[in-house]
Amino acid sequence: MNILRNKLENAEKICGTLVCLTDPCLCEIVGNVGYDCVWIDTEHTYMSYKDVLCHLNAARSTGIPSVIRLPQNDLTATKKILEMGPDGIIFPMVRNACEAKKLIDMTLYPPYGNRGFGPMRAIRYGADSAKEYVENKSLELCRFMQIEHIDFIDSLEEVVKIPYIDGFIFGPNDLSGSLGDMLNVFDSPTLQQIKRATEILRRHGKYIGVACGCDEQSIRLWSSFDFDMIFSGGDWNFIYNASKETLDKLKQYYK
Repeated sequence: MNILRNKLENAEKICGTLVCLTDPCLCEIVGNVGYDCVWIDTEHTYMSYKDVLCHLNAARSTGIPSVIRLPQNDLTATKKILEMGPDGIIFPMVRNACEAKKLIDMTLYPPYGNRGFGPMRAIRYGADSAKEYVENKSLELCRFMQIEHIDFIDSLEEVVKIPYIDGFIFGPNDLSGSLGDMLNVFDSPTLQQIKRATEILRRHGKYIGVACGCDEQSIRLWSSFDFDMIFSGGDWNFIYNASKETLDKLKQYYK
């Protein structure tokens, strides 16, 4: 079974982080550190499809499951990335139930959806049965949607009725922007909406996650929500923070 789906079905807490830069060694490092999952981002980064494929292979080499955040509402990108066989995908900035249904249909073969046939890495280039993949293995893909807009929260009661959505991941920064209070994620309006959405999702047994910073305030806050999945920080955060900390020490002691 898909490693990530196995974690979801066993109700395991998942500690993850983002990879945004292109060198596949970063996925190896994240896997060797011991994270439960790596989020490979193609929404806000300059990754090519080849970069994504190299990241997936690097992640597989360490046994860490991978999810890919897709570009917003992009059929072509979705098809190409699905054929690479990730463990999960994330649809960003979804606004309503109609859009959510359309996105999910992209990931499902007929009769459940309208995904076109053409798996490659997903069937190990022919080592696995294409028929078995279409009928069974493709359904193991973990499908997540980001909650990044108040309109999506307003339509959640309808969205949760759509089959094959495995979980929802809060994007607090964009959510705060949709409330007219950009980046003020610790203020009560944003937190109140996250609590409201969380109550709806828990009532329907949905997996819940959040993408957040790697500072202590963020980690403490989102841990207190007892979410199922937290993706904290990313490769560029870690490189910048650690290199600056080392430089500050050098300037302190090496005079």
